[in-house]
Amino acid sequence: MSALATDTAGTAPREEARPGLLERLGDRLNPLVVKEVRQGLRSRVFWVSFGLMLLSCFILSMVAYVATREGTLSTKGQGFFFGFYVCLAVVHFFIIPYSAYRSLAREREDETWVLLILTGLGPRRILRGKVASFLVQAALYASAVGPFLLFSYYLNGIDLPTILLVLVLGASWLFFLTVVAVCAATLADGRIGRALVHLVLLGSLGMALLYGLIAAFFLSEQGYRSVARGDDFLIAVGACLWVMLTNGWLLFETAAARLSLATENYTWGPRLALTLQMGLTGVLLLGLSLWDSPSGSAASGASVLGCVHLAVVGIFVATDVDGQARALRAHTRPWSLLRPGAVRGFRLVVLLMLGWTALCLGLFFISGSGSGSGEAHLLGVLAAPAYTLFYLSLPLVVGRLPQSDRLASPAVVRVLFFSLSGLAGALLPLLAVLFDQRVDDPLFNLLNPFVGMDNFNDYNYSLDEPKMNLGLLACVWLVAVLTAFAADRALVERERRAHAAS
Repeated sequence: MSALATDTAGTAPREEARPGLLERLGDRLNPLVVKEVRQGLRSRVFWVSFGLMLLSCFILSMVAYVATREGTLSTKGQGFFFGFYVCLAVVHFFIIPYSAYRSLAREREDETWVLLILTGLGPRRILRGKVASFLVQAALYASAVGPFLLFSYYLNGIDLPTILLVLVLGASWLFFLTVVAVCAATLADGRIGRALVHLVLLGSLGMALLYGLIAAFFLSEQGYRSVARGDDFLIAVGACLWVMLTNGWLLFETAAARLSLATENYTWGPRLALTLQMGLTGVLLLGLSLWDSPSGSAASGASVLGCVHLAVVGIFVATDVDGQARALRAHTRPWSLLRPGAVRGFRLVVLLMLGWTALCLGLFFISGSGSGSGEAHLLGVLAAPAYTLFYLSLPLVVGRLPQSDRLASPAVVRVLFFSLSGLAGALLPLLAVLFDQRVDDPLFNLLNPFVGMDNFNDYNYSLDEPKMNLGLLACVWLVAVLTAFAADRALVERERRAHAAS
């Protein structure tokens, strides 16, 4: 009896200490997800939005039911589907991203972010928990509207593949907007900056809601079968998904880097994401070109789009802080371009741009456009990286040369980038008009990032020759290379000064 009691007493604690399946899953789950979901479900915004959304869907379903009983409804499933989708889109494309922005912004305003860091989760896991929690809330909204969307299928006028396509694209758009909102919450530290970001985000989410509804209306109106007859539609849908997912990943890594400590290798994530994004995109374009030979204009367009993307992203990468923390300097080599430092970020963007140009040249030669307008497209492929290199380097030179830390701050250099690009695009055509020349005059607009690139892609059919020539292209490349060299030397000097001061 005593032995049995002893054995039972020895085994009972082990059985009670063994966690169940739900407890083990809860331990593996990000604890911030559970906290944010519980807090969100208790908020007034969730229940008001949820109630109004269900009420709107219920009223629409009653209207459809009455129209069915009266016999006035024949094939109106598309219209009611779009009506139900509007109710869901207002929540998914505006309320959910804005709530995610306010959640992180409130953590920083109330200075409770430090308490989250002390939990040991790290910025990346915390942001992942923030995004995942609001995606879970979005799934709850979608599960409530899902039966109404399926109900529209039985009203005729819309098929299931169209419904599925709209929902998949809408989910990708929701993910992208949520990551954009979370990233926006990390941009500004001062009160004025936060207010400006708040206003810009509200306007951007309003436009995003409008664009999402326009795309959903077009897809539901045209129908999957009528739109998907050609391969171009599938390629366009795949490109949209790829752009949203990869840029969402890039923005997420950028937000995590902004919230990391200066002693950490915080630039590794976003720079690796940018490198993989450009590399994988190039592989996909190469595969598409081998499957269906592209035209010379497609190679030129890919060069322009890729270089514009690298210019916009690159100005944020190349305006990192000067120098590194002491703990990172010992392991930094000349080829360590993923480590912190403005000079390494600038060199990484230049290498990615040259690699992208080589890829676009390969696409051009695969197309076989070697004569006629193909010469102009070849000039366009080579001109896009030249303008990108010049306008990426020019604000770095202007901001870093005066030896002023205030003028060389990342925010000022970024403003200089957009200001100089806009002024060159507007003032150079005006200068041509003042000298009684055409607005798109090649010489006056040689350094115009917009008209200049368009001129290099233009072909003069009356003279049977390209509008521009290799000599003008060489001039643009010469100016771009000299400016890039000056920017690199200025960044190296500022890093040397930063290391000497620390």
